[in-house]
Amino acid sequence: MISALDIFRIGIGPSSSHTVGPMRIAARFLGHLERRGLLDLVARIEAQTQGSLAFTGGGHRTPEAIMLGFMGFAPETTDPGQAEVALIDLAATQALTLPGGRAIRFDAATDLVADFTTVPDLHPNGLRLLAFDAAGDVLADKVYYSTGGGFVASHRQLATPAENDLVSGGPSGEMAFGSGTELLALCAAHNSDMGSILLANEDLRRPRAETLTALDAIAKAMAACIQRGLEQGGTLPGGLNVRRRAPDLYQRLQAKPSSNERETLFDWLNVYAMAVNEENAAGGRVVTAPTNGAAGIIPSVLRFYLLDAGAGADKVHSFLLTAAAIGILYKQRASISGAEMGCQGEVGVACSMAAGALAAVWGGTPDQVSNAAEIGMEHNLGLTCDPVGGLVQIPCIERNALASVKAANAARLALQTHEPARVTLDQVIETMRQTGLDMSSKYKETSQGGLAVNVVAC
Repeated sequence: MISALDIFRIGIGPSSSHTVGPMRIAARFLGHLERRGLLDLVARIEAQTQGSLAFTGGGHRTPEAIMLGFMGFAPETTDPGQAEVALIDLAATQALTLPGGRAIRFDAATDLVADFTTVPDLHPNGLRLLAFDAAGDVLADKVYYSTGGGFVASHRQLATPAENDLVSGGPSGEMAFGSGTELLALCAAHNSDMGSILLANEDLRRPRAETLTALDAIAKAMAACIQRGLEQGGTLPGGLNVRRRAPDLYQRLQAKPSSNERETLFDWLNVYAMAVNEENAAGGRVVTAPTNGAAGIIPSVLRFYLLDAGAGADKVHSFLLTAAAIGILYKQRASISGAEMGCQGEVGVACSMAAGALAAVWGGTPDQVSNAAEIGMEHNLGLTCDPVGGLVQIPCIERNALASVKAANAARLALQTHEPARVTLDQVIETMRQTGLDMSSKYKETSQGGLAVNVVAC
């Protein structure tokens, strides 16, 4: 099983699969060289992006992420301002300092290659890293994959799933679950809720106090990201000249509160979600939930219905744990990668997670929570990932706002239903998986179809 703290990761924008993942892969490659005793022999390093990482890597800042990973930056602790300074310095000096303090020449123009011809074998987000000695001989040649939500794996790990460190070594006790059916059965057997079942699994990994402290940090990071997005105006980088809209909308809402619940629901969920995704598009600090492209949905619902209402820590923990339990099912049974599933695997999954979590804190039974999560995905099936200009801006920002509203509505519908669901959560997850596999690659984060080709990027 995957941990809740793997589903929610603090990192930087604009993409968990194209930014956070490659940053982690670059650091992992250096670790491989160091363990093999090769680091002192390295004279040059080359990175080759493949598949979606090549086609939309420029707009998603994949090259910058790789360089930051080589320079020792970690997504969880990176300060965006310091990262930009380091990138400017590397471009000026072309000197990359390796672990241990030795510097080698690094020229992004030749050492970062977008390989548009190689089709990655095991996942659309392929990254090949090579190290050469002074004579030009290859010291190491490794292929990795960024599998969505900041998760990474080597070629060997994906080719041999039993050796994947994201699957093996996790909890396998009596509270472990591999499907929605198993999760509901555990809830019934222990007269418990989904969040408590997941928390029992987390207890096998670390002391409970550490898990709860980490969840508090996640909620705090989500709230801080919203606040930055509400205060930071201007135009987003990348060339589309997309203006940040959240600050203006926020000021209007504060000056003239909405007159009825429907307007309040729409406007506040919209502004909170947009604030996060505008921060993400600008390369700010966000929480993958479960990805960066869908990072605004869960924080928006969390703030409007819990934080703004003064909910206690137990409610916040329940919300995040329930959302994580649902996200784990999607990650383990399908995928949360836009390059593999389309946007149904990102915004659709986040909507499903938020819907189930909200139903839980509203007092829903485990069956109603599962139904809310199913509704949240069922009406996102087939959602494509076709970012204009390869940037996580159009349609991503507005799409998070709409999915936040949809998540709240899914929770309401589920709580008003007291009969068995006709479609189970497991069935909708499998349907999403099959739909993603059937979907043309041009609609899966390659910017080769849909809005990406029908809207001129200038």
